Amino acid sequence: MSSRCLSCILAGVEASLCEIEVIASPRGLPQTTIVGLPDAAVRESQERIRSAVVACGLDVPRHHVTINLAPADRRKEGVFYDLPIAMALLDAGGALIPQRSDAPRLVDWLLAGELALDGRLRSVRGGCPTAIMAAQQGLRGVILPPESANEAALVPTVEVRTASHLSEVIAFFQGRGELSVVGPPAAEPGVGQRSIHADYADVRGQEGAKRSLAIAAAGAHNVLLIGPPGCGKTMMARALPGILPALTIPESLDVMRVYSAAGLRVDRLGGRPLRPVRSPHHGASAAALIGGGRIVRPGEATLAHHGVLFLDELPEFPRNVLESLREVLESGEVEIARVSGSVRMPARFQLVAAMNPSRRGHRRPGVADADTATYMARVSAPLLDRIDLHVEVPRVPGRDLARRTRRGASSAELAELVARARAVQENRQGRGLLNAHLAHGQLDSVCAMGHEAGAFLADALASLGLSARGYDKARRIARSIADLDGAADIALEHVAEAVQYRLLDRTDGLPLQEPVSRAPLAQSRGASSSHSMSGGR
Repeated sequence: MSSRCLSCILAGVEASLCEIEVIASPRGLPQTTIVGLPDAAVRESQERIRSAVVACGLDVPRHHVTINLAPADRRKEGVFYDLPIAMALLDAGGALIPQRSDAPRLVDWLLAGELALDGRLRSVRGGCPTAIMAAQQGLRGVILPPESANEAALVPTVEVRTASHLSEVIAFFQGRGELSVVGPPAAEPGVGQRSIHADYADVRGQEGAKRSLAIAAAGAHNVLLIGPPGCGKTMMARALPGILPALTIPESLDVMRVYSAAGLRVDRLGGRPLRPVRSPHHGASAAALIGGGRIVRPGEATLAHHGVLFLDELPEFPRNVLESLREVLESGEVEIARVSGSVRMPARFQLVAAMNPSRRGHRRPGVADADTATYMARVSAPLLDRIDLHVEVPRVPGRDLARRTRRGASSAELAELVARARAVQENRQGRGLLNAHLAHGQLDSVCAMGHEAGAFLADALASLGLSARGYDKARRIARSIADLDGAADIALEHVAEAVQYRLLDRTDGLPLQEPVSRAPLAQSRGASSSHSMSGGR
């Protein structure tokens, strides 16, 4: 007898259909052969399946059994296929004879799960990509172990059922029982991501740096914080996710798909995934940051998709690791090339990096010494060119730290400003298209500016030696500043402030002098002039 069951193949964060074909023939010696490029874990599934089936009071076919995993030219890896192979074997042996006319058909469902020797089902990675692929194929639904089913339940267009034991799946297809349906988690109203992050109100001083980070959050810009140890760079960077809007439903699904494929748990609050925040150590390899391996797995860049990738002590990362980010920052995706083909994974994250101005941690004001130049040169100019905002963070004077009654802008206040700015962008550019992601051809219309502002930017292009990419980034930043300040048009003060964030584009790659003071962003009233940083440096 023959049977057919459906499962899937995971490559990166994407799933594709895998058809499991079983033929049990009375001719030939009684043996079981698995073909279709199975790895060791798939071949060893025979023993797990046999023991689990016996634990359910049944027997596997004692014939010459051939199991084919199609397409046969793609490698099958992991314990993903235990459950579908077991069900196809039982069907081929006649154990799944339906006991009622409306019993579900095996080929209408997609199955995945690891089998314990006693028949229990263990979770497998990739529940969410599996459900997405099943919906695309028009299948009725998926059957997964409980933990994997909870991940798959975020996909609204497919029925997700769960089982904790092989006997439950057998009874379901025999028409003797039902499997539990798993629905999407209900979001709790009024729950925000900032409740689990540091609050900007706890950061003493640094109102100018807070404004810079609010601009970065408003337009999804990448930002580099440069300052001496203990000035609050890391604290402010870790507080950034708290002022970002909550994930939309499509973004939640994207994040869940990535973490499910990686076999990791995503942080949740109120039933929905939070924006991911990844902070790899500076000893991470290029493969750990970008992804790869013998079995291609997502790296930190993909795990930060729709979230924040925080690189502390940026110059301490190996040069080849940092350079691997250059293409990713531009394209928003990772492509891992192999002899057998390439794997694409999403990586549209917001980069936040922090560094000291020199190896000793500080520099003398207004002096560009050799130590500072050498340390800054560890980050290449092409990478700096791809970082939108270069922000100097000064040391906070002791008298400001001692003023315990004085509090600056809080995360709640900044989050409100960022939400307003993003709403403006959504109305102007469409949902999901933020200023940092505007294509070059869209800048002339979206970032149009008057003659005076345009002339100022042209002068900056010549005097600072901005590249064409830096020029476009300055326009995007100016647009975000105008949106944050509630201005319909880009004015001179917006361009002047934006240009100050591109000072590392200078040929010597060094800041000009200590940062000027800036008006607290908490005083925002929607007028661009009240926060202008156009005082220059």
